[in-house]
Amino acid sequence: MRTHTVGVVGIGLLLIAVPLVAHHSFSAEFDIERPITLKGTLTELQWVNPHGWIHMDVKGPDGEVVNWAVELGSPTSLLRRGLRKSDFPPGLEIVVEGYEAKDNTPTANGITVRFLDGRNFFAGSSGTGAPEYTAPRR
Repeated sequence: MRTHTVGVVGIGLLLIAVPLVAHHSFSAEFDIERPITLKGTLTELQWVNPHGWIHMDVKGPDGEVVNWAVELGSPTSLLRRGLRKSDFPPGLEIVVEGYEAKDNTPTANGITVRFLDGRNFFAGSSGTGAPEYTAPRR
């Protein structure tokens, strides 16, 4: 009986721990002191939970092209803001504003995505400790 109870408790702890490890706060991965603006070409969109991801080629000052991974909010939150998966075809030119990763990889947390036609969307995750978005003044 004791072995059965220990097994059930162990499985219960594993089920609780997995979701806790899967999600993170903004400050665990990204640096608020390192804002970044990325202008480049969309190569891939991952419309997945818990965060969507944009992959984009960005040409650096030295002319070298680097593929950046940009974390977005969840697909549900993006849909509520008027974005659709079809808004992100490969080859699309975009400008992303956000914050660089602490680990110095070409990874960022996206706050806004601006399309060359002038549309500008809040793309960040809310409630993760990320900075509040303030719309640009016109």
